[in-house]
Amino acid sequence: MNNKVKVARLSLMSNSILIVLKLTVGIFTGSVSIISEAIHSTMDLLAAIIAFFSVKISDKPADELHPYGHGKVENISGVIEALLIFGAAFLIIAESIKKLIHYKDVDNVGIGFLVMFFASVVNFIVSKELYKVAKEEDSIALEADALHLRTDVYTSLGVGIGLLFIWITKLNYLDPIVAILVALFILREAFALLITAFNPLLDVKLSNEEIEVIKNIINKYSSLFCNYHDLKTRKAGRIKYVEMHLVFDDNTSIKAAHDICNKIEYDIEQSLRYTQIMIHLESPE
Repeated sequence: MNNKVKVARLSLMSNSILIVLKLTVGIFTGSVSIISEAIHSTMDLLAAIIAFFSVKISDKPADELHPYGHGKVENISGVIEALLIFGAAFLIIAESIKKLIHYKDVDNVGIGFLVMFFASVVNFIVSKELYKVAKEEDSIALEADALHLRTDVYTSLGVGIGLLFIWITKLNYLDPIVAILVALFILREAFALLITAFNPLLDVKLSNEEIEVIKNIINKYSSLFCNYHDLKTRKAGRIKYVEMHLVFDDNTSIKAAHDICNKIEYDIEQSLRYTQIMIHLESPE
C-alpha cells in the first residue's frame, strides 16, 4: 500500500469517529453549530472516500483505453469534493437561519467546547499528514481532502469559541450566528479548491514558476541547437506534460540531436517530478 492510500485511509477513519462524536454531542446539547459541524464532517467523510478511491485509480498505469494514464481522476475528485463543501455550507446556513428564528437554549456548553477542541486537534494532525503526502506526491485529491480537514480545524475552533462566549454571556443566539460565519468561511475555501481542481481538466498550462524552470534548462543547452518553439505544458493529476520543437542545424546528426534531447529531458525530470516530455526535432527551413 503506497503513502497516498495509507494517508487517505487515515482520513477515512478519523472522519468517521468525529462524525459520531459531534452528532451525539450536538443532539445532546441542542447546539446547531455543533450539529452543523457534524454535517461538515459528513461531507469530509464523503470527500475522504472519494479521495481514497481516486488516489488508487490515478496510480494505475496507462492502458489501451487511457494511453495518457488515469491522473485526471484526481482532478475530478477535487471538483466533486469542492461541490460537496458548497453543499455542506448551504446546509449549515439553512439550519442556522431556522435556529435564529426558533432558537433554543444550548445545554452542557462545556462538553460541546471540549468536543470541538478535541476535533480541532485530531483534524489538525491528520490534515498536516495529508498535506505532507499531497505535496510529496503532488496529489490534488489528497490536497483537497487536507483542505476539507483544515477548514474543519478552523470551523471547530470557531464553534468552540462561540460556545465559550455563550457560556460567558448566556446569549444563546450566538450559536447559529457562529454557524453562519463558519459556513461563509467554508464557501470561500470551496471556491479556491474548485478552481485548483478544475483548471487541469481544461489542460491549463503549468505555473509560471514551473515554465521558467523548463525555459532555463532549455537555454542552458542553447549553444547546441538553433532555437526552440511551440513550448506547451499541461497537467493531469500529478503528471506534468511538456512538449516542444527543437531546431537543429542540418549538419547535426540524429544521434547528436537525440543525445541533446535526452540531456534536456533528464534535467527537466530532475527539477520537476512526475514530468513526461515530448521533443519534436526539426531542421531550419
